[in-house]
Amino acid sequence: MENFFEPAGRRDLHWHILPTPEEASALTAPYRGVAPPGLPSVPVQAVHCTLLHAVGLSITDVDADVLLKDVGSYARTRPPFTLTFDRPAVGNVAVEISGWPGHPFNEIVEALIQAMDRTGANFTAAPSRYPHVSVAYAADGAEDIEAVTLKAALAAIEQPLSTAVAVNRLHLVEQWHDGAHIMWNPIAQVPLAGVPASAPRPGHTGAPDR
Repeated sequence: MENFFEPAGRRDLHWHILPTPEEASALTAPYRGVAPPGLPSVPVQAVHCTLLHAVGLSITDVDADVLLKDVGSYARTRPPFTLTFDRPAVGNVAVEISGWPGHPFNEIVEALIQAMDRTGANFTAAPSRYPHVSVAYAADGAEDIEAVTLKAALAAIEQPLSTAVAVNRLHLVEQWHDGAHIMWNPIAQVPLAGVPASAPRPGHTGAPDR
């Protein structure tokens, strides 16, 4: 596997779907103890489903009030929905669980790209092409991991793994990493249609366990 944390990270804006702590625990619990050295597990409070990574763009580069008003106008037209995540796959840089349905997810991603473009800021859009949650990222030492051995360990988890995540708001964060774990500062939560703005969804800090 290849080190996910290369090159050194910046503090970039990301749009995420964040599971509740209960949903995040259900997603990650079956894989505790499975990841070998060089593949640190994602802590419960850092579990996320990325919608869009705005590469090279920090919160100081945009008018956050204008951006959030723009995204909020779209979000009020997008009803909440549920993503279902199943068995994981071993990729080049992470162990990830794919989710479905893809259509509402992709619609949101495209709307966020357009909103970020309207800020006039200079950035590179790195959208997620499908819904997925990573449960472990490759770090230093990942080149020694044998994918077949890891796949066999995952296949040996003999229990139902399907987990549902309710998508009822979009999370804007400023994100970075320490070479082994992803972290972020939360900036805003944008509720989808019919979700009261005054009732924030329980979220995660993005800080790893120490």
